[in-house]
Amino acid sequence: MAERHARTHGRRRSAWTRIAGLIGYGVWLVACASAARTPTLPALSAAPRVTTGTPPAEATSSAEPTQAPTPSPTLQPGGAPLAVVLSVAVSGDPDAYTFAVGVNSPDTGCGQYADWWEVISEDGKLLYRRILLHSHVTEQPFVRSGGPIAISVDAIVIVRAHMAPGGYGGSLMRGSAAAGFLEAPGDPHFAAELEEVEPLPESCAF
Repeated sequence: MAERHARTHGRRRSAWTRIAGLIGYGVWLVACASAARTPTLPALSAAPRVTTGTPPAEATSSAEPTQAPTPSPTLQPGGAPLAVVLSVAVSGDPDAYTFAVGVNSPDTGCGQYADWWEVISEDGKLLYRRILLHSHVTEQPFVRSGGPIAISVDAIVIVRAHMAPGGYGGSLMRGSAAAGFLEAPGDPHFAAELEEVEPLPESCAF
């Protein structure tokens, strides 16, 4: 009797062992299938390092327009001071124009001052001369008007100033009543003989 009971108990224990093995095998299969379905994510790289700083300054234009500096009176090769013409404003009618001419000159008194400005043709003919009766030591630059100037509306003329002493050679203005005037370099030798042509200053007041 005892022997039969032992064999029965052994068979039951063997059955439970097989069942446990099957359960373990099933769990292993489920785990393998789950691992196969789960994708392997690539390793994330470190976030790039962001460096902050002040960007290079950009060139900006000034809010206010920059005015060109007033040209300084120039010197002849020998060192004599020269007067320069800065501007020409035209009014009136053809053959009777009035020119308002701006001049800058290194005046110190009657011993050194701009004694006239004049209008000449491109071939050096004197068309008009405005005599300046005194120096302009404390008024620089200055504007003086003159006329009538007998030229046509499209005649190209030269407006230049004369220095005493020093003569011609400072920068001048070239243009016409129709097109306006532009700055141009002066030539001390161009039409220099006009220094001896009337009208000429008779005196200097101060």
